[in-house]
Amino acid sequence: MAIVFVIALPMLLGAVSAGIEYGRLLHRRAQLQTAADAAALAGGNMLKLVNTDDAAVRSAALQVFATQAQTPPDRRSTATAHVTDRRGGVEVAVEETVPSLMGKLLSLPSMTVSVRATAQLMNQLRLCALALDASAKGTLYLEKDAQVTALDCSIYSNSRHGQGVLAGDNATVRAQSICSAGGYEAPKANFTPTPIPQCAPIPDPLKDQVLPTPGSCIMLPSYISPKSATEGKNEIKDVTATLSPGTYCGGLKITGKSQITLNPGIYVIKDGPLVVEKKASLSGSEVGLFFTGDKGGLRFDKDTTVSLAARTSAPMAGLLIAEERTVANPVVAVLDELVPPAPPLPGGTKPLREYRIISDNTRTMLGTIYLPAGRLVIDAKKPVADQSAYTVIVARQINLYEGPNLFLNTNYGATTVPVPEGVGPRVGAITLAK
Repeated sequence: MAIVFVIALPMLLGAVSAGIEYGRLLHRRAQLQTAADAAALAGGNMLKLVNTDDAAVRSAALQVFATQAQTPPDRRSTATAHVTDRRGGVEVAVEETVPSLMGKLLSLPSMTVSVRATAQLMNQLRLCALALDASAKGTLYLEKDAQVTALDCSIYSNSRHGQGVLAGDNATVRAQSICSAGGYEAPKANFTPTPIPQCAPIPDPLKDQVLPTPGSCIMLPSYISPKSATEGKNEIKDVTATLSPGTYCGGLKITGKSQITLNPGIYVIKDGPLVVEKKASLSGSEVGLFFTGDKGGLRFDKDTTVSLAARTSAPMAGLLIAEERTVANPVVAVLDELVPPAPPLPGGTKPLREYRIISDNTRTMLGTIYLPAGRLVIDAKKPVADQSAYTVIVARQINLYEGPNLFLNTNYGATTVPVPEGVGPRVGAITLAK
């Protein structure tokens, strides 16, 4: 028996070694397959975005694979991703050379593991928030329990800064996908899903939209604005009135207990801000607000009520708020000593036009907010835009403070307000084909 055992021992050791190696390979192959599946799905979600090029899709897929696979330093792993014909899906292929623990015994120093995953695209995903600044820290910034709820669409930051997406203090972002052209930092925040870093930037999807040009200045009647004729100030206080479209030079201030309704049309706010303060209200449908000049911007104060819906026809079809694309020297004026200024820009970048929503009753903001040279600041404490069928934001920077819940709904079928081409109403689904 001893002789038989000695003769059989090498074969027994070989069989055990082979079993161990096979188990290791199966385990690593399963890990790689899971990582490849996740990568293909991430690339597919990027592919669903309108205006996303193939480079952005490949970048998103490979970033997710690298994070998920966690390849040990003692082996070589090669991953490739490509977009299939007609942009119908994303394929990820992986090869990894795995060193053998018992290579000398088995005369097999290393083995190669290969996996492949393909995600099939069904249409395209909605883009509902895009921060355009290409270099700033905190281009998309949240703090103090702020929330963004965008369950059926994608949130994107173009900043290549390592903290282009920055969040803390229990901030929460929920979306179909979240992507940063640079990196993200969220030490005390909750992101669902985890942001994808190093995505290729998305070009401004609204850069070809035709914007209004200012006309002759409107002079409000004295019974609506006593200071309009005497001091050239468009200030409305404790008045219930309906305003007509036109160019409001020097801005427009609605204060006291005023209740102002906007007739359908385009309202150009030139060389001054739109301010709704105290307990005033502003409402209107089929309207577009366009801001121009260094002093442009808006502020909706805490106790105000604002309900606005965009136009269904040109000009500014689907654009609720828009601004001139360039600004030379923006001025953020101290409009009310009782209202502290917004927190400074997280990245300390040059000033931008400021559009600030402090109001706790801005439930309807139906349409697209387009601020290519502006900063959208939301520091309300209650939901914003939650009663809108849809809201899309394309802004230079997007900052949320104090704890609002910004809803970016995508119920396009519930309204006749169109979505501007480029951010698109098309829905998407992505599934693993193999």
